[in-house]
Amino acid sequence: MTDTTQQFDSALALCRKVFTAKLADYGPSWRILRPAAVTDQIFIKAKRIRSLETKGCSAVGEGILPEFIAIVNYGIIGLIQLKLGASDTKDIDINLAIDLYDRYVDEARTLMLAKNHDYDEAWRMMRVLSYTDLILMKIERTKEIEDHCGQTLVSEGIDANYMDMVNYAVFGIIKLTENV
Repeated sequence: MTDTTQQFDSALALCRKVFTAKLADYGPSWRILRPAAVTDQIFIKAKRIRSLETKGCSAVGEGILPEFIAIVNYGIIGLIQLKLGASDTKDIDINLAIDLYDRYVDEARTLMLAKNHDYDEAWRMMRVLSYTDLILMKIERTKEIEDHCGQTLVSEGIDANYMDMVNYAVFGIIKLTENV
């Protein structure tokens, strides 16, 4: 039996490595993004994955894996932005950015473990393209909620949708790297 927690942590370690490298290059410049702009960034990444899945090749030589990593990182950035609100400047330092990143990674892991228990690891029998489509659906839901100023009648909020996008992207990373 494959250890889902270990695979999840390995995938997130890969994402964190990219996140911290970009922090070293740019600092937390993403602090200026409003949540709707973060949603659009995730949309761009998910649409590119779908395009690559459909076309079967990349014109710029980058594959699907980096896009799933970007979705994880933007999803966590989205959660941070929802918590702190957007800023006009880089108003946090790199250490706080990493601490917040790690906090939301822990929340994503906790949610994944609970859902994985209830769904009995059904994600393992899904195709990677299904994760892409589910992320795109979550983006559409998030856009609707954003258009309604965050108000829902019975549905989960933007934060729950970001968290699901993160977890679906992690499943994609696991599937793409488990036999490599």
